[in-house]
Amino acid sequence: MLPAYLPNPFAAVFGGGKPIDWGRTYKDGRRILGDGKTYRGLFSGIFCGFIAGCIEIWLSSRGFEIMGIEMPAFGPDYKSALIVVLALSSGALFGDMFKSFFKRRMGLKRGASLPLVDQLDFVVGAWVFTYLVAPEWFVSNFTHGIMLTIIIITPLLHLTTNIIGYLIGVKKEPW
Repeated sequence: MLPAYLPNPFAAVFGGGKPIDWGRTYKDGRRILGDGKTYRGLFSGIFCGFIAGCIEIWLSSRGFEIMGIEMPAFGPDYKSALIVVLALSSGALFGDMFKSFFKRRMGLKRGASLPLVDQLDFVVGAWVFTYLVAPEWFVSNFTHGIMLTIIIITPLLHLTTNIIGYLIGVKKEPW
């Protein structure tokens, strides 16, 4: 999940600039996504998640282990693995944007808390994109137990990274 976990914090760190929605509003008069979703954040977040996945692929090809656990291969060959890593990275940010679209429809402002949805939107996006590009790999690697573990630990990791982002000044709210 590292290629899916890293894009959002790196999008926050390197983001800014032109908003993806170009400041436009939806038919309800509210912004489509808001100023927090920028092209620079999108591309830098995807890039950082992709690079992390590439490092994991490289480590896996060298038999690297952490505490006896092998690094994920992300696919049967390099091309497939790169596609999976790109899907995890981009899916995470598109999942977050999808959630932002609906938060704007609900009248919630940028940074407003939407518990559990805020913590799992990127996971769902990453899973959907990955399933679409590599369904067999997804099903064989994201077992029910692994998915449940991710759903349990992700909100804790998300909160921790958001608090760190708040303390270093890249986030306006600690959630």
